[in-house]
Amino acid sequence: MKDNFDIFFRRKPAMMMIALRKLSRVRYGSILAKEVDCTYSHAVKILQTLEDLGLVVFEKKGRIKLIKLTKKGMDTADHIAKIHEIVG
Repeated sequence: MKDNFDIFFRRKPAMMMIALRKLSRVRYGSILAKEVDCTYSHAVKILQTLEDLGLVVFEKKGRIKLIKLTKKGMDTADHIAKIHEIVG
């Protein structure tokens, strides 16, 4: 049976938001993909959607894109994390 959290959220995007929130620092897409156990290409698609929603921004450092939560993204991640603690 699915865990209760999966009933309310798509697991990978929700866990990605929680992972970005944990350290509140910029992250690499490949590291984030490993943390939430998905492929890099799947992580990129999720991150592009999160960017379209104004929840994350990409900062380019040379050839590398760093990912950071916006204020709106941090607030959303806080709420997701609280729900995860309750129903997790």
